[in-house]
Amino acid sequence: MNHEDIEFRQPAEIRAFQEQLLRKALDYLDAHSPYYQRLFREQHIDVKEIHTLDDLRRLPFTEKKDLQLFNDDFLCCPKEKIVDYITTSGTLGEPVTFGCTDADLERLAYNEQKSFACAGLKPGNILQLMTTIDKRFMAGLAYFLGIRRLGASIIRVGNGIPELQWDTIQRLHPDTIMCVPSFILRLIEYAEEHGIDYRASSVKRIIGIGEGLRDQDFNLNLLGRRIKEKWDVELYATYSSTEMGATFSECQYGCGGHVHPELIIVEIIGDDDQPVPDGQPGEVVVTTLGVEAMPLLRFRTGDIAAKRVEQCQCGRWSYRLTPLVGRKNNMIKLKGTTLYPPAINDVLDNTEYVQNYIVYVRSSSAGTDQVDVCVGLKHEPPFDAVKDLKDRFRSRIRVAPNVEILNVDEIQRRNFPAKSRKPIKFVDLR
Repeated sequence: MNHEDIEFRQPAEIRAFQEQLLRKALDYLDAHSPYYQRLFREQHIDVKEIHTLDDLRRLPFTEKKDLQLFNDDFLCCPKEKIVDYITTSGTLGEPVTFGCTDADLERLAYNEQKSFACAGLKPGNILQLMTTIDKRFMAGLAYFLGIRRLGASIIRVGNGIPELQWDTIQRLHPDTIMCVPSFILRLIEYAEEHGIDYRASSVKRIIGIGEGLRDQDFNLNLLGRRIKEKWDVELYATYSSTEMGATFSECQYGCGGHVHPELIIVEIIGDDDQPVPDGQPGEVVVTTLGVEAMPLLRFRTGDIAAKRVEQCQCGRWSYRLTPLVGRKNNMIKLKGTTLYPPAINDVLDNTEYVQNYIVYVRSSSAGTDQVDVCVGLKHEPPFDAVKDLKDRFRSRIRVAPNVEILNVDEIQRRNFPAKSRKPIKFVDLR
C-alpha cells in the first residue's frame, strides 16, 4: 500500500487536502479567467468566502452551452502558452475547443500514469492502443503520455482494422489492449474466422473506454459477460471526458472508478440541483484542480452516476464513481418506461446475430419519445429477427422499440461519419 498517495489517506484528510486545492483554484479563476471574473462580478460572489467543499453549492454551475458561447473567455493564460489544441467529440452538439499548456499536458500524463497503475500496469507491460491519437482527440494523446510517464511500453495502432490489430498482437506480444469494449467482439469474431487462437495470445488485460462493462452493482453487464465468456482476460472500465481532464479507472476489484483527489472534485447533483446522499445516482458535476489553460468550476457533465465512499478492497479511501447510468439529456420515456441508451445497447450487444446497430430517438406526434433501432445482421437467423429482438427488449427493459433491419455496410457508414473519432451508436433527434 502506498501511504504517500493521497488516495490511501483517511477521508477527513482527503477532504482537507481538496479544500486547500479548491482555495487555490478559486483564487486562480478570480485572477485569470475573464469568464469567471465576469460571473463573480455579476452575481456578487466573493470567492474568499468559499472555504469548504460544502460551500461549493453556493456557486453557480458551468454548462456546456457556456463553453460553446464564450469559449475564448475561459482561457486563463496567453495564447502563446498553448502547446496543444483539442476539441470535445461534439456528441450532443457543437464541439468545444480546449487549449493545453505544457503544464496541462504534464497533468494529463500524471493522471493517466495513476490510472494505468490503478489498473495494474507497471514498467515492463506493453499496451496496444486501439484508439486514435490524432483528430484533435485528447484521450489518445493522454494515454500515450501516461504510459510514457509510467515507464511501460505503448503500441499506437489506432482504431478499427481487426487484421492490423491481430498482426500487431502476434508480432509485438502486448499484454494489455485499450479500446472501446464492443470492438473486442469484432476482434474475437475475426480471430475465430481466421483460425487465430486468441485465448492463447499474449493479451491478458483489456482496458475499456467509452462504454460500460459493469452494472450499478459492479457485476459485469451483458457486454462484459459476453466478452468474459469468450475470452477470459482481466477487464477494466474507465470513465473520462475532455472537460474534466481526468480519468476514473477501476482497480483489480472492479468496484467503481477511483478519483484522483489532487486533480478533480466531484459532486453528485439531483434534479433540484442539490447534492444527493452518497450512493444515490445523480448528475456528475466536476471542478478541475491544477489546470492552467482552461480550468472549470462546477461543470455539469450531463452524466448520471453515484458516488461510493466506503474504503475499497485495494486500500484506497478516495471516493469512487459507479458505472454511468446514462446521460441526463439522453433519458428516454418509452411507453411509460424511463430508460437510458446503455440499457438498449446491452440487449443488442448480447445478441449473437447482431453485427452492428444505431439507435435513433425522436419526438412522436403524441409528444412522447419514439425509439428506432436500426440493426445490421451477421447472418440471417432461421426465425423472424425483428420479432426476436422485440421479445429480447421486452424481457430486458419491459418495452420494445421499433426495429428495422438494414445492410451492415449502411449501419457501418452511420456509425462512422466522416469527422467521427468514436463510433456513433445513439442519435438524439428530439
